[in-house]
Amino acid sequence: MTPSAPPPGRRERNKQEKLERITRAASDLFARHGVDEVTTQQIAEAADVGAGTLFLYARTKGELLLLAQNAAYARSLDEGIRASSAASTALDAVVAVLEPIVHCNRAQVENGRTYLREMAFGDATEPHHAEALAIVARTEEAVAGIVVRLTSAAPSDAAALAHVVSAVMMLAMSSAVDESVPDDEIVAGVRRQLKAILPPR
Repeated sequence: MTPSAPPPGRRERNKQEKLERITRAASDLFARHGVDEVTTQQIAEAADVGAGTLFLYARTKGELLLLAQNAAYARSLDEGIRASSAASTALDAVVAVLEPIVHCNRAQVENGRTYLREMAFGDATEPHHAEALAIVARTEEAVAGIVVRLTSAAPSDAAALAHVVSAVMMLAMSSAVDESVPDDEIVAGVRRQLKAILPPR
């Protein structure tokens, strides 16, 4: 029988508690006011930590946004993967994976566009940036798996297609600056493009 890992020490628990407070504060303030209208000092005060402590967890406001949003994007991806299992065509399954991510990205449109910009052009050495890229990689793995399962594509071709699918989705979300455009319209546009590139069964 494998012995269980010892419980985290007080210092580790304190770090985790501060991280959770910072994440909650950033998520709440960004959701209510938008990333451009929130300062790092406001987040530090809402989290009841000093500015110096805040920067130990995220060095920039962009990193704070990634910290706040990554968990929501990961949950949306999990939701999409679950939904995709009921689809019988590659197109339906891939769209099922992507649709919750589109909804997540557009919950606050400017935050969503900033998140994509930080993910694409942020500091790759920062941990929250790396976590965002890992979510993209998981999305592409899910899409590639669907293409292999539901079409005649070889795994290498499916992986290449997954990169294209990712690019289509990112461009569709980042270019949709008008908040009045319904999410379903963006998903429908992505679907039309993917229909042209996904191989038949």
